[in-house]
Amino acid sequence: MALKSTIFKAALDIADLDRGYYARHELVLARHPSETDERMMLRLAAFALHAHERLEFGRGVSNEDEAALWQRDHAGNVELWIEVGLPEERRLRRACTRAARVCVYAYGAVAPWWKREGAALARLPALEVHAFDTRDTAALAALAQRNMRLQCTLQDGQIWLSDAERNLVLAPRRLMGGDA
Repeated sequence: MALKSTIFKAALDIADLDRGYYARHELVLARHPSETDERMMLRLAAFALHAHERLEFGRGVSNEDEAALWQRDHAGNVELWIEVGLPEERRLRRACTRAARVCVYAYGAVAPWWKREGAALARLPALEVHAFDTRDTAALAALAQRNMRLQCTLQDGQIWLSDAERNLVLAPRRLMGGDA
């Protein structure tokens, strides 16, 4: 019997001071059985960084034709493709042909991945790559609960995230692209 995804709900209040975006999002995240809390919560952080009324979660880690998150325009064209983890260059090259902008939020063994993939990724002009420190993603994973109420403030590239008991600051490091 196949294992089913675990459903998490998050009420996410976002105050993005850099973009002037202020909204509450009631989100439903399906965590695939092979997905960790760390990856799921990083998808949530990526949502906060790019929050928009048309930004949505992809169908999951097992679907190669979809991003972790993506945003489509009203005609159905992909404006933004977001990956979380350490994707292969081939997957990102394909994403760059489908989307106007592609963002990667890398975590885990970033240094060896970047050493292996960095030169090839530099040839993809629509690509931005950001890396999270493992201590930050571990702290982020600790916020995971089946029902979450989170406050998120974004300013100067930093993410302040809190629930009723804990506060943390995440500072993704830009490896390439974006405003670099």
